Amino acid sequence: MTTEIPLDNPRRHTTVLAATPKGAAICRRIARRQLTVWGLNSAHTEPYYSALLIVAELAANAITHGRVPGRGFELHLCLTTAARRGTTLRIEISDCRGDRLPALPTALAPNSQSGRGLTLINALADRWGTIPRHPNAKTVWAELDLAADAS
Repeated sequence: MTTEIPLDNPRRHTTVLAATPKGAAICRRIARRQLTVWGLNSAHTEPYYSALLIVAELAANAITHGRVPGRGFELHLCLTTAARRGTTLRIEISDCRGDRLPALPTALAPNSQSGRGLTLINALADRWGTIPRHPNAKTVWAELDLAADAS
């Protein structure tokens, strides 16, 4: 078994937002700003736009399927460099509905108005999944591997 040894400290950003459409819009703006601060918009344009789409889909799911009245959701972004994998952007959205785990749809009707978000995330992310959070919450995460020259 091997363990990854960080080459430098990870860059992290965490924000708690209202589980409303306005909160989801703010989440998208915060992610865009943070990824720009980290330089992903110029050095890694394809992962930058993929990350923004992943954030948008996960935030929409959090306010639609993970909403509990009076409780918010959390955005966590982390940019790390590890010896084995290179630079990775990890996107996490946590909500208060641990009883509603996301699952890829098995089939969609061509005229269906919803149900494609996780299919997009599955196509864009290098890895994704869920983590239970105590007491009854969950985190949905997605990772994007960046080119070796990410800073």
